[in-house]
Amino acid sequence: MDISQKNMIDLTGRKVAVIGGARSGLAAAMLLKEVGASPFVSEASNTFDIDRLDEMDIAYETGGHSEKVIESDLMMVSPGVPQDSDVVKQATAHAIPVVSEIELASWFTSNSIAAVTGSNGKTTTTSMLAEMCRNCGMTTFESGNIGTPFSTVVLENLGREMEDAVHVLEVSSFQMEQIHHFKPTVAVILNLSPDHLDRYGTMDAYVDAKLRIVENMTEGDHVVYNSADSLLRRRLKTGGTLVPFALNATDNLLFSLNETKIYDRSEKPFVYLSEISLPGRHNISNFLAAATAARLLKVDEEAIKNVMKTFSGVPHRLEKVRTLDNVTFYNDSKATNIESVKVAVESFKSPVTLILGGRDKGADFKELTPTLADGVKLVITLGEAAERIEKTLPKNPPFLRADSMASAVSLAYKKSIAGDVVLLSPGCTSFDMFDDFENRGDIFREEVMNL
Repeated sequence: MDISQKNMIDLTGRKVAVIGGARSGLAAAMLLKEVGASPFVSEASNTFDIDRLDEMDIAYETGGHSEKVIESDLMMVSPGVPQDSDVVKQATAHAIPVVSEIELASWFTSNSIAAVTGSNGKTTTTSMLAEMCRNCGMTTFESGNIGTPFSTVVLENLGREMEDAVHVLEVSSFQMEQIHHFKPTVAVILNLSPDHLDRYGTMDAYVDAKLRIVENMTEGDHVVYNSADSLLRRRLKTGGTLVPFALNATDNLLFSLNETKIYDRSEKPFVYLSEISLPGRHNISNFLAAATAARLLKVDEEAIKNVMKTFSGVPHRLEKVRTLDNVTFYNDSKATNIESVKVAVESFKSPVTLILGGRDKGADFKELTPTLADGVKLVITLGEAAERIEKTLPKNPPFLRADSMASAVSLAYKKSIAGDVVLLSPGCTSFDMFDDFENRGDIFREEVMNL
């Protein structure tokens, strides 16, 4: 099947293998069925939610990928399927085009796309930007890596495109591995730091995947990027128009910052930092990125100001859960890399008991040493990475091992005193003990509320 020209792609009657039966795969299968294709879902595990597939009369298999997957005209791979996996190699050997879920969904919408990526802060920034667009009265669809698959939103809006509509997507490196035509109107790149090295092997390969977000952009599109990130500045190459944002004062910024306020190009105060709704310089940086992208999408100033003053954050990202006996518990389950843990710990002036661990992604835990020494009184390790964390890091602060989230929360509470913070910021993925980071954060929240 030839997919080289987007406007010539027709999936009517085409056999499409959908590799992976989780959220993205199911959403893509449903979209494919609706547009007249013949999807076949192939899931490596033995169990997944098949009720919806049965309802829609979509064929599927479990427990591995059979020869049926290479009897297809097209293959769609879920984000969890690496580009060097055997099933992708088989497709390539049989000249079957391979696409990602965001690539597939983008074929069936003509609305503008604003896509946010980065090693840290992309969920928060995506939600900030979507809220700014909504505040301005734009029809705003928020999806992608943030939770709702892009395919789901596109399916729900087939045949009713609107002139003022925008898709605001959180996009991961995994989702961009198999893009061909995917092109945002506005791309936001927040930062680059080591992540997913278990999948990519090298930092260069990870950065290559991240920066694919801009590869199809042209002069009429805009790339909002963090000009303070030296690696990003050095590696960023695109046909799109570059628009910087930064916490430090540089030229050509739509929004700048001093010690007390954010101001725009008129050099008049735009909003005072004391009015900003979320704590931490990392959130100010996220606001600057979102505001810059919003202005490029023609969002008015009042809508941007309102969100800066009222936005309360997103679940599982430094989410305040409860204060008990003057000990405050925060759910930062979305923190799956070392840089996120640093940002989380550095957001607090109070002593922190840190719950750290999960499935190892090949991170260098030694990078946490200065952060732990500066603000953490106790580390409670959890999951498959616990032993490596304990062997890698110095024993100051001390470590305790927990065998479940319940025991981690209980230990943290018992070892805390009034004024302390208990922070779940794992620095690892959740898949050793939980379904996903949301499930991990939900269980943490439940255990805290049970104290």
